[in-house]
Amino acid sequence: MTKPEEVNRESSMANTDIISIDAMGGDFGVPVSIGGAALALERRPHLSFVLFGDAAAIGAELAKHPRLAQRSRIEHCDVHVAMDDKPSKALRAGRWKSGMWRAIEAVKNDEAAVCISAGNTGALMAMARFCLRTMPGIDRPAMAALWPTMKGESVVLDVGANVGADAGQLVDYALMGSAMARALYSLDRPTVGLLNIGVEEVKGQEDVREAGQRLRETTLASMNYHGFVEGDDLGKGTVDVVVTEGFAGNIALKTAEGTAKQIASYLRSAMSRTFMAKIGFVFARNAFRQLREKMDPRKVNGAVFLGLNGVVIKSHGGTDAEGYAAAVEMGHDMVANGIMEKIGADLRSIKEIPQAGGQAAADSGEQD
Repeated sequence: MTKPEEVNRESSMANTDIISIDAMGGDFGVPVSIGGAALALERRPHLSFVLFGDAAAIGAELAKHPRLAQRSRIEHCDVHVAMDDKPSKALRAGRWKSGMWRAIEAVKNDEAAVCISAGNTGALMAMARFCLRTMPGIDRPAMAALWPTMKGESVVLDVGANVGADAGQLVDYALMGSAMARALYSLDRPTVGLLNIGVEEVKGQEDVREAGQRLRETTLASMNYHGFVEGDDLGKGTVDVVVTEGFAGNIALKTAEGTAKQIASYLRSAMSRTFMAKIGFVFARNAFRQLREKMDPRKVNGAVFLGLNGVVIKSHGGTDAEGYAAAVEMGHDMVANGIMEKIGADLRSIKEIPQAGGQAAADSGEQD
């Protein structure tokens, strides 16, 4: 297989165009991961790929995409992490040698800028955290997703990496989410809101109220704290970044996905119920096409593990090539726009503020 010249670049800045792919992951495996990489390459011809997994299976699929074959190299791996493997089992069996681990390790070794996997979420998070480690000052990494809104898109985190979060961790999530919004949307000062049961300062759990107080007292040029937001603000696009703990965030995400499917089902049923409804659909088909594109989950496919010493994107396991390509493009946008540098700069700024996070407090105590 042709080895792309870009893969050999030594500079981490030069490596922003190199994508590491866990090719075997996901419900459909190689056809989707290779097909998605091929679509991403069509739209971004400067990308190159390192593909980890079964060389024979990858090579057979890669033969269908000659252009991608010229921009890729295959790294054979004998071990594959199954979608139903427990994280502990995946670590024991796949550490150092599985395609998932080696795809993450390529980011650690600066052989690639970002890792994309549609594989087992728990295993991917466990391996990513074990291999890349958390950034200084970060206690727990978070999983961030893009959320379609009436105004465009918002960043929502955490959507399932952790159950529960204390005030310091919520502040960390706010910083990382703000950095992600700046990297993806070219915003100078994204608005950030804490998800709560009401907008009043006296409402909500103690950790949420405390995080709100800390964020109000924090003056960062890179972030504009809006205050508390409620569930309906997610779809309205009230803020650029919505921060919550992983239990509530994952329920909100799954609820939104289910509601979108429900509405689509209602529309299909209504448009086919009567002859007049079918005629009306013919006249309104352009409007319905726009609605379908707006609600297409593939366009916002990909959850980002934030807070690690490297960028890892979790693609939905059941997505198709178009959705996988969207995850590749999002990952590339983040590293090309300096997501790691932005998070690091914000963390260094917040550490100067007392009690802005667990690590910050520890650093402050050591200085005293």
